[in-house]
Amino acid sequence: MIPPARQKPVFRFAPSPNGRLHLGHALSALLNADMAKATGGRLLLRMEDIDIGRCTPEFERAIYDDLAWLGLTWEEPVRRQSEHLDDYRRALDRLIADGLAYPAFMTRGEVKARAAQSEAAGKAWPRDPDGAPHYPNDERYLAASIRQQRIAAGERHVWRLDMERAVASVNTALTWVETGDGQTGEIVADPRAWGDVVLWRSDAPSSYHLSVTVDDAVQGITHVVRGLDLFHATSVHRLLQTLLDLPAPSYRHHRLILGADGRKLSKSQGDTALLELRKAGRTSDAIRRLVGL
Repeated sequence: MIPPARQKPVFRFAPSPNGRLHLGHALSALLNADMAKATGGRLLLRMEDIDIGRCTPEFERAIYDDLAWLGLTWEEPVRRQSEHLDDYRRALDRLIADGLAYPAFMTRGEVKARAAQSEAAGKAWPRDPDGAPHYPNDERYLAASIRQQRIAAGERHVWRLDMERAVASVNTALTWVETGDGQTGEIVADPRAWGDVVLWRSDAPSSYHLSVTVDDAVQGITHVVRGLDLFHATSVHRLLQTLLDLPAPSYRHHRLILGADGRKLSKSQGDTALLELRKAGRTSDAIRRLVGL
């Protein structure tokens, strides 16, 4: 009997075309490409362009130019999140039908004010790993008729995951396999640390958490290689994968490239942009050395 062919590992680099790539992006892209080559795997490219207010075709073209200059090649077609909103909506609708998502009407400013008021009174307010205050749980328990009235009246809202109900509905331990530059081995997920995360909003329809979870499944990603700043977010992704019956890839969260001030690089720091480094005479080989490869 001939054994079934082993599935090739599938990696992905998934930038947002809302600015120029910098050295941190170069590290992530090169690591994905190197690991795909070393394992005989595939490298996919995804444009996480749901934020239509900030993402532009010009930045997307610049990403292609920067990656080609680094010597990378990838499979076509490139997946653009803005072209697959129906995929994310179907996932959201399933969570709503299962009673795991609810419409939330408070703004970020209102949530921050409520948390600040509580903390000023000496009462702790839970915050997520990024430091943002958790959403109050009042609206989890609104009657369906009240929710419908408020939505019908045109009241602005987002859809949030009912974290307590979602976690309670899972009948298995949530873990992931980690091979990165921080903790390694089997990591126990802690999605409750994030509170009732946003799944869908009006200004950028699907949230990062929901869209990236769906995308990785649709694209058959077997290995997620990304920065350590997303390590804790993996807890939410593992929960959503379980709720939506999606496969779990292995994860490698790599070290971050820090600026002179010790902070993670951002696209607003033009001096670390690959374009500027190229203009200054740096070569692609020099970029590999700069990021420690």
